[in-house]
Amino acid sequence: MAQKTVNYVNQLRALMKNPKYVKESIQAYIIPSGDAHHSEYLAECDMRRAFISGFTGSAGTAIVTESAALMWTDGRYYLQATEEMGEGWTLMKEGLPVTPSQGKYLSDNFSEGSRVGVDPNVLSYEEWKIIQNDMKGSGVNLVPIATNLVDLIWEGKPASPSNVVVPLAIKYTGKSCKHKVEEVRSKMAEKGSTLLLVTALDEIAWLLNLRGSDIDYNPVFFSYVLVTQTQVHLFIDESKVTLAVRNHFNEEDLPVNIHAYNKIHSFITEQIPEQTGKVWISSDGSYSLNSMVPEKIRISKITPIALLKAIKNTVETQGMINCHIRDGVALCRYFAWLEKELQKGNAVTEISGADKLEQFRKDLDDFVGLSFPTITSSGPNGAIIHYHCTPKTDRPITTKELYLCDSGAQFNMLQNIYTKATKLPLFPIARLLKDVIGTIIAAAAYLILAEEGNCLDTLARKFLWDIGLDYLHGTGHGIGSYLNVHEGPMGISWRTYPNDPGLQEGMFLSNEPGYYEDGKFGIRLENIFYIVPATVPFNFKNRGFLTFRTVTLVPIQTKMLVTSLLTEKEVDYLNSYHRECREVVGTKLKELGHQEAWEWLYRETEPIG
Repeated sequence: MAQKTVNYVNQLRALMKNPKYVKESIQAYIIPSGDAHHSEYLAECDMRRAFISGFTGSAGTAIVTESAALMWTDGRYYLQATEEMGEGWTLMKEGLPVTPSQGKYLSDNFSEGSRVGVDPNVLSYEEWKIIQNDMKGSGVNLVPIATNLVDLIWEGKPASPSNVVVPLAIKYTGKSCKHKVEEVRSKMAEKGSTLLLVTALDEIAWLLNLRGSDIDYNPVFFSYVLVTQTQVHLFIDESKVTLAVRNHFNEEDLPVNIHAYNKIHSFITEQIPEQTGKVWISSDGSYSLNSMVPEKIRISKITPIALLKAIKNTVETQGMINCHIRDGVALCRYFAWLEKELQKGNAVTEISGADKLEQFRKDLDDFVGLSFPTITSSGPNGAIIHYHCTPKTDRPITTKELYLCDSGAQFNMLQNIYTKATKLPLFPIARLLKDVIGTIIAAAAYLILAEEGNCLDTLARKFLWDIGLDYLHGTGHGIGSYLNVHEGPMGISWRTYPNDPGLQEGMFLSNEPGYYEDGKFGIRLENIFYIVPATVPFNFKNRGFLTFRTVTLVPIQTKMLVTSLLTEKEVDYLNSYHRECREVVGTKLKELGHQEAWEWLYRETEPIG
């Protein structure tokens, strides 16, 4: 791979000067992670950054210049990028004070008149603006290159997937697609918008109550949607639209005009002159599509769908709760099995463990698949935050090292995520204790309605900060309802989210502080919670207060805790949480006849203190 990436970079540099593809030579070329829909996870045909560099993480931006090849990525992927990148690549550790932004690097290293190229179809309008603003005053120009240069050197590039789309019944969605479109039109009218262009794949799937499989682990399909006050237009490969989909639209009383996927640009060109109001398109949409809409009539904000989707209705909420109970059964069965196998001296590896966990999940009703590749990491592999196990890196799971399992599943009614670090014998680890405390405090927090998530991030980090430690990832992210594992527009992180609407009742988020020591171990405790109204003595200025309710019901391994260091509040929290695990998941295990898993659960939830 190392030599291949060197060859690819050299071929790319030649194309940067080829007048057949660039009217005037460019001195640098940006290769973002995303596709035409700003997706976090990609179909194989869109993995251009991975192809050119060897780095397969879900976040990162490559820049190739005439003399350098650089990769910007965040703390989740520092170790992985270092291990995977080919020869000649330099890691730019995003998020550290010493690391310049992409635009700052370009403005500092190129002279006035230099040209930086990028495919405008795979760079969002928001990202374009950020890079352009960072280069402001330098005379370095960001220019669109219509032909993707990586595609020109990618021999054997996978074809775009053409999997069929399936309807999702209203018993899972809680609202018909007609109802959802009416809600969206109401939001459009409030902003004076007569046309909404939807580019995010999960927003389209949610709006139309459809699901697909064009991207692994993400039940979405390649498409665009245009909504006006009277019509809905769906742009999609028509081979994906089955009779069941057409019947679905009829049953939910929503007429939908279907067009070829590649007709979106020409259709927008025709539609814009006809608009009497504003055209709404998210700034997360591509620069190519955003730039087609004159700025004076463009609303460049997150779409109304983003927030409607993030706030789960009662059916979605109950589905989330039910599914976590169901998945808790699979996880308890897995950890009971794992403990027994290791006690018997049987070999279990990261890969065989992940396979066994998936097998337990397949036994569950409505299981569709995993929501991301299971992060199953033993010992030093746990320090790679988003570690992906391969036959080359596979390690045994033993009782002598920490084992971190971060996994999630898709069910027809929702998805779930679960992360725990586990070890069978007692392990003296004050850092884990602090991490648990941070998790507990964050989970028990009260917040003001619409308070932004970054205001809570400090609560989860406080006890690590107190001893001079930290972790290089966000504390929490939104969760989709049988959609993407990472869902905006809200989150809990040291970063601010430009479109954060604030935390609101009905949102589901993860709570996942951690601690990692390179080459040694990783710890992450991740539960999912949803936001509910809080009962508090006062209500300052009638602003409304909220709190979190945890839906993940799998034990926190108390044998790893030095319980004498816990406060009374923390002991009470753990005992209460474990009592609920027994009452809810334990009852389900009994009903299903999983005696060994039930016994394991009861051992792991014995009261402490």
